[in-house]
Amino acid sequence: MRYVSSGSLSLGSLGLLRLFGASWSWSLAAGLGVYFGTGGWKFLYVAIRTAKRDINGLNVLLRVKIALWRHIRNGDTIPSIFAKTVAKHPDKPAFVYEATGEAWTFAQLDQISNAVAHWALSQGWTSGDVVALFMESRPLQVALWLGLAKVGVEAALINFNLRRDSLLHCMGVSASRALVFGAELADALYEVSPSLSENMVRFCTGDLRPDQLAALKSQPLDSILASAPRHPPLCTPTKGINDRLFYIYTSGTTGLPKAAIVVHSRYFRIAAFGYHSFRMRPDDIIYDCLPLYHSAGNIMGVGQCLIHGLTVVVKKKFSASRFWEDCIKHNCTVVQYIGEICRYLLSQPVRPSERQHRVRLAVGNGLRPSVWEAFMERFGVKEIGEFYGATECNCSIANMDGKVGACGFNSRILPNVYPIRLVKVNEETMELVRDKHGLCLPCQPGEPGLLVGRINQQDPLRRFDGYANQDATRKKIAHNVFKKNDSAYLSGDVLVMDELGYMYFRDRSGDTFRWKGENVSTTEVEGTLSSLLRQTDVAVFGVTVQGVEGKAGMAAIADSTGSFNCESFLKEVQQALPPYARPVFLRISPCVDTTGTFKIQKTRLQREGYDPRLTNDQIYFFNSRAVRYELMTEEMYNTFEEGRISL
Repeated sequence: MRYVSSGSLSLGSLGLLRLFGASWSWSLAAGLGVYFGTGGWKFLYVAIRTAKRDINGLNVLLRVKIALWRHIRNGDTIPSIFAKTVAKHPDKPAFVYEATGEAWTFAQLDQISNAVAHWALSQGWTSGDVVALFMESRPLQVALWLGLAKVGVEAALINFNLRRDSLLHCMGVSASRALVFGAELADALYEVSPSLSENMVRFCTGDLRPDQLAALKSQPLDSILASAPRHPPLCTPTKGINDRLFYIYTSGTTGLPKAAIVVHSRYFRIAAFGYHSFRMRPDDIIYDCLPLYHSAGNIMGVGQCLIHGLTVVVKKKFSASRFWEDCIKHNCTVVQYIGEICRYLLSQPVRPSERQHRVRLAVGNGLRPSVWEAFMERFGVKEIGEFYGATECNCSIANMDGKVGACGFNSRILPNVYPIRLVKVNEETMELVRDKHGLCLPCQPGEPGLLVGRINQQDPLRRFDGYANQDATRKKIAHNVFKKNDSAYLSGDVLVMDELGYMYFRDRSGDTFRWKGENVSTTEVEGTLSSLLRQTDVAVFGVTVQGVEGKAGMAAIADSTGSFNCESFLKEVQQALPPYARPVFLRISPCVDTTGTFKIQKTRLQREGYDPRLTNDQIYFFNSRAVRYELMTEEMYNTFEEGRISL
């Protein structure tokens, strides 16, 4: 770092002058002159501006690290940590299910999860077995994975929007022995039931008729749990805090969703970092309207309940019109968001309730600077807790002091205390750029780069546990990054750092983009669309839309015969893909560019986007109100550019 070289030169000058007999005053003056003349003044400027922030960050880091080592020494797991929480306040509400108003105390959550543990043992499942959970958000989902964890069984938390091939893939990649699904998703199960293994036992929670259960070859779980013992299971698994807890599915840069491994220590550190970074309190009540198959909802939100004893209000589905009324009704003091949620709230008509709540903190990610300030001002929320971090990553960062637009920071003065870095990449190929020694080149302030984190499997904060698929795990690891023979996690995300060390999200590299709060795998969507169109060449990518968070999906489709039909295409897409993965824009071309190795070439397509002035191809956009694709004209394009279209 430039600061280090300035310091070395100044100290060298000081020593040299003393060696030749110069007085201390002259030597010190000369040393300071060299220091400031070589840019050392910037070090002092940065140190003064960031000292308070960095000390606070170091305090949070040490608190989490010490707590983790204590849990390792004690042989703790998430269930045993939760048991201590229950002992502190058994009668305090742990969850409130907003859909019904039902409240579960910590003691009740413990008892229901014990019933789950006894049920798992009765099925003959043992430590390391996997059970897939496919249901909409509700407290029972937490009781299920927590109860399974009490006997060492691992849950696979499946996105309830998935259908057909993606759904089958998620069950298969985790090697699930059983499936628990919500009655509300029975139709999705009907579609894949013939393809499920006969050996996969199935259980349904919710109301289905006996004939429906029979058709799905499933058993009613609610009655089984109601009659199961409520005391703790006698057998305890041999698992430790660095062993597997459950799987969360994440869209990767290639193919179908990957099952990210969440070990007990990872669950703890994500929740603990959130608690301490954003100064949560034991008496806080969290409004969690994010899906519980995501780490944001199930770890950052629910984790505060299980580990720190906070009450969490679980909302089955986000509602912009009911958001503040719910917060008032349940006396919520903390809310969770993704960038889209804040924008949806701002687009609502002004209501008296939006200023009558007790919410002081909003925690989440993806908040744009323009939305950030408008959200705080309109709704009177005093603190924003923006953070960055994929479920599986070891380079999470947090914005602890409310710097508008930043998703976190790393100290410029002591950067190696938390060894993450932005490194240079080839913008076209996203390959790492290396120096003559084969090491990665660090980015300077203001220079976009790929975020990486040094891997140390002996350190719970630096671990990378990867995915159920080992090939997928290897693709996320690079070597010789910070120094020779080291290993680092590749985030796949491009960020930029300013002079003070604040980091700002710039782009999602590779073949994924974020839309409607979900990571969309372009290769997965390409495969689905190509299959629907009888193996036609399809290129899928994300495009920026004025005034909208994330990137909207766009599909360039090869149609050499001119037979493409928007109406029939839409019908098939609605059956095959979840809403967030369906293309918002279509580009119909005689052919789609490919490389010499037959890879789809997207650079030009992404650059031209959905601007009809840049191509003779027909471009369509999805009109969500009319529920159809419509031709993009120059007039309509201008409407998009002016931010006057609602997506």
